[in-house]
Amino acid sequence: MSESASIAVTGMKCGGCENTINTAVSAIAGVLAVKASHQEKRVDVEFDPDQTDIEAIEDAIEDAGFNVE
Repeated sequence: MSESASIAVTGMKCGGCENTINTAVSAIAGVLAVKASHQEKRVDVEFDPDQTDIEAIEDAIEDAGFNVE
């Protein structure tokens, strides 16, 4: 059973920023899908709650240099 979340993120300016977040979040065990959008200022993520949680995903986004709202 997977969960989905939409996380508001600021600091993304381009496709390169999206790729940075996609790579960082995809590296987390349990993340099934991730799509960052700098136009919409959000990251949509699908994950397995038995393997990770929203806090770990938000930490990865912040560690990549972006701000979670």
